Amino acid sequence: MPALMLYQAGDSLRLGRSFLVGDCIDFSWDDGLEGPALEIAGSEHSPFRVVAGPGVGKTFTMMRRVARLLQEGVNPRRVYVGTFTRTAAQDLQAALGCLGVDGADRVRAGTLHSLCFQMLSRNDICEVIGRVARPMLDFEVRFLLEDLSHDDFGGVRDKQKRLLAFSAAWARLQSQVPGWPADVVDRLFQSHLRRWLTFHRCMLIGEVVPLVLGYLRDNPLARERAWFQHVLVDEYQDLNRAEQNLLDYLASEGTLTVIGDEDQSIYSFKHAHPQGISHFEEYHPETKTAGIEVCRRCPTRVIEMANSLIAHNEGREERRLLPFEGNPEGEIHIVQWTNLREEAEGVARYIKGKVDAGEVSPGKVLVLTPSRYIGYEIRDALNADGVSALSFFTEQLLEGNPKKNDESKAQQAYCLLKLLVDGDDAVSLRCWCGFGSPSLNQGAWNRLVEFCTENMLTPREALSKLAAGEVVIPNAVTLQRRFALLMERLAELQGKVGQNLIDTLFPSDEPWADPFRYYATSLEGDFEVGVLADVIFTEIIQPDLPTDVDFVRIMSLHKSKGLTADLVVVAGCVEGLLPRRYEAGKSELSEEEFLNEFRRLFYVAITRATSTLVISYPMHMQRDIAHKIRAVLPSGPARGGMGRVFSSRFIENLGPTQPAAIAGRDLLGR
Repeated sequence: MPALMLYQAGDSLRLGRSFLVGDCIDFSWDDGLEGPALEIAGSEHSPFRVVAGPGVGKTFTMMRRVARLLQEGVNPRRVYVGTFTRTAAQDLQAALGCLGVDGADRVRAGTLHSLCFQMLSRNDICEVIGRVARPMLDFEVRFLLEDLSHDDFGGVRDKQKRLLAFSAAWARLQSQVPGWPADVVDRLFQSHLRRWLTFHRCMLIGEVVPLVLGYLRDNPLARERAWFQHVLVDEYQDLNRAEQNLLDYLASEGTLTVIGDEDQSIYSFKHAHPQGISHFEEYHPETKTAGIEVCRRCPTRVIEMANSLIAHNEGREERRLLPFEGNPEGEIHIVQWTNLREEAEGVARYIKGKVDAGEVSPGKVLVLTPSRYIGYEIRDALNADGVSALSFFTEQLLEGNPKKNDESKAQQAYCLLKLLVDGDDAVSLRCWCGFGSPSLNQGAWNRLVEFCTENMLTPREALSKLAAGEVVIPNAVTLQRRFALLMERLAELQGKVGQNLIDTLFPSDEPWADPFRYYATSLEGDFEVGVLADVIFTEIIQPDLPTDVDFVRIMSLHKSKGLTADLVVVAGCVEGLLPRRYEAGKSELSEEEFLNEFRRLFYVAITRATSTLVISYPMHMQRDIAHKIRAVLPSGPARGGMGRVFSSRFIENLGPTQPAAIAGRDLLGR
């Protein structure tokens, strides 16, 4: 009989109902461990499901499982650990290194998308599927949509809806390969789409996993299907169906171990399939299941509030987080402020007071908010108070209007960087030639593409010939001007390295450049342009948040996944933001599913705290700001442009142990 063993050091072992797997579980002790670990032994091919709530030690669990495999002589290159972020992969490998297990540094650990890029970058796979593994970024897709011109496609928004529908179908395996739509217009749209992607030698992010999945499915003898003997995956509930199906192929020659928690599934907008973890046994016969429910991270009061909150989600597996015996009760505040400005300044003053008193360091403070507008206000207030703070919102890095040069500086700098590395990068060249034009120079570019296709030239070759007067392309003056400017800028950058390169591409006096400059701080010496491009591209395509910092981190609730902090502030907890307003027809979820996901998001946010939790919200908000960030305001007259907002309904779900709400002045002791 296979044995399933759970090590729980320094704690009396508590059994929850999800632990029970018949008589195949054996509980043992290892006094040398500092946390829980699940060690699974026995059948060579039985799948394993580990249900693990927040703060229970999932990284330690995976680490001990991998360590045991290596001790048993498994080839480390045949062990794959799929993590949700690059930081999680690095943390895991660092932890393995601390155990002193031979081969730990050779274990394949990283995100599933990273593994797929590696596979697609192999020339034979790209040749088989006829594509190039050059992923497109969101701002670049805007140019693609502009170029897909056909009367039946409608405007850019209509084309974007079609593109999103394709991505959703691929993610949910509604079609076995990317595409094959039934609708006539959809088929025509996809034909134009594939032609554009093939010409520009690139692919959409949403295609990456389905393309690899299709390759493995159609090639049962492919050596990639036998790469791994053991596959372990964290945050399984956040993967979509295509990703989960891909893991089955990767583990087809060995074992599959998945770790996750349906209560922390918060990515429906990425088509996550939480049923994959909750119904894992239905798809994987002979699955062995275990659970880890003792939370070592959160204060006991936070755990009680979190249990009360998530219990309001119907249809979930009934289970509770259990507090570790040594956990503190915690400091909890629910605070209302007069308005947004007072909230931002009050939260900043509270954090500064904690820092000045030596109770917490800035790097151990996490501010979470469902609105980046509120996040920016708190960031600015903290910096004004002398407490270093940085905001991390995905939209911030490459946002801007490409039709206006002054509003697309970050995008243009990124294209310059890409073209400095590879002058033939057709996507970057397309974008560069369209910046500043109301039409993104769509007509001229499409004529250039037609000319290139007829004469078997790349866009760079055709533009060079056009600039030299060797060829004529009708109405291409705007392309010539932009190409001439590109040549000037590339000449200025040629040969620059290290800090000089950063300062030229991302000037220190430009606010849009700050995130790029921050990501480049990991580089030292006179590094080449290719190194800088790799670092920035990786941060964009697989964003990670810094963990060892000396500043307050401010971000969305979604981005907090995997992070912890001594002091956590969840700000802007009002209706319309937490949860967002449900609009039938605009969400793929039912209203109940929609609310359940936002409740899970709040659950994830409050369980980041290890000592102090502050839940904060304003009483009033300026109507123009409320409209901008979609907060809910009652109809009727407003005084001084201010309207009444209401605290999030989820606060009422926190149960009897939540403290009574207080006014901001009471939090600050005034």
